[in-house]
This record gives sequence, C-alpha cells and structure tokens, in this order.
Amino acid sequence: MTSLILVTGGTGTLGRLVVPLLRSAGHQVRVLGRRGGDVTADLLTGEGVQPAVDGADTVLHLAGGPKNDDVMTRNLVQVAARAEVRHLVHISVIGADRVPLAWFRYQRDAERAVMDSGVPWTMLRAAQFHDLVLKAVTPMAKLPVVPVPGGLRFQPVDARDVAARLADLTVGPPSDLVPDLAGPKVYGMGELVRGYLAVAARGKRRPMLPVRMPGKAGRAYRAGDNLSLEAELGKRTWEEFLAERVR
Repeated sequence: MTSLILVTGGTGTLGRLVVPLLRSAGHQVRVLGRRGGDVTADLLTGEGVQPAVDGADTVLHLAGGPKNDDVMTRNLVQVAARAEVRHLVHISVIGADRVPLAWFRYQRDAERAVMDSGVPWTMLRAAQFHDLVLKAVTPMAKLPVVPVPGGLRFQPVDARDVAARLADLTVGPPSDLVPDLAGPKVYGMGELVRGYLAVAARGKRRPMLPVRMPGKAGRAYRAGDNLSLEAELGKRTWEEFLAERVR
C-alpha cells in the first residue's frame, strides 16, 4: 500500500510544481489548502489541521506567507507529533539564522518548531526564488532612476530546481538539515534590474542611484549573510528564467 504524503501549501508557487512530481512518481498525495486543495484547513488558527494530517505518513510543509510562519508551523508540528507522522519535510530560507529582519526571524522560529517537534525531519534552506525577485525588480525597472542598495546581492534559484530537490527529499529518509540550495550565480541588484530591462524593455537603460542600507540588516546583507556560497546549485539562471517568463 502506498503511504500518504500531505503537502501544505500545495496550491502555491512551489506546491504546484512539487505535487505533480510526487504524483507522477506514483505517490499518494493529499493537498492541504486554506481554500483550495483536497482538504481545507487553517494553519494559523489550527482549524481543520487534525483531520488533514490523519493518515499521513509524511508531511511536506510548504505553506507560508509574509508573517506568522512560526505560528503556522507550530500548529502543524503539534498535530503531526500526535498523529505519529514518520517524516516531516520543511522548506526554509538561506540566512534564516543570520539576517536580522522580521521575516527571517519567523523562518528561524519555524525551523526551531520543526527541530523540537519530536517528529523525524528533513529541512532544506533555499535562496529567494526567481519569481520573488521578478516581483521586486519589475516595479523598480519602471522608475526613472533605480535606487540600488550597495552590497545587496542575491543568489536567486529557480522554483523548479527547488521542487525537484524537495520531491527527492520527501520520499527519502529523514535527514535533518541538508545542504542549502541556491542559484548558479550571484547578482547585485543593479545586475538583476539590467537583466530584466534587457529582456522586458529590449535593452532600455535606466540610471542607477547607489544607496546605503542602514542598520543591522544593511550590515548583514553587505556581509553576504543571505548567501550560501557552499550551497548545492540549481541549474537555471536568472537570464534563462527571464527569457522564458517575460517573453
């Protein structure tokens, strides 16, 4: 009998890629969503989480948002522990333990909830997805002058590369914290904007205005705390992503 995999956030950017990979490999998958999916539950309040988890041997936790990821993860892992889930797979972000911004702290607290859950776990920290960088760069490229924070660099990774890695981890044994996954190249913000303009605006130029990021967050980014130069690398570059998505 095939074991059941519960995927939270299965209708999101990453979930829409992972779920077909698991199903095409013959695995039984149950998608949890707040509104869509096979089962409906609210991870923030805990409503409906218990019946969604019941019967699942493995939980792949992809659900997240701009805040409260720590609360949602705690609610999930408490139920998973009671249900005697055998494997909990969690997606986090590179720099969760280093970058002093609220969203990164939510990710770090969610990581702690998984580690302390008593459920055998696997955790993958990934870089920012190309999709997220595109959302940030698109409005910036429309400005007459583009502000470019000095020292701000990204190592964006394609969501398809992350999905493939997560699919393998989900059907494998619990492995604790696995090597980070990042994109094949590191870019400054100016490079990302120029790459977007080269495709979306046929090479149109915008003047760049260097600005300094203040405070602890600025120091962390200038130090590259959001990067992982020893990470495993995805295949698709920012330029390849833009060629597919923007055109």
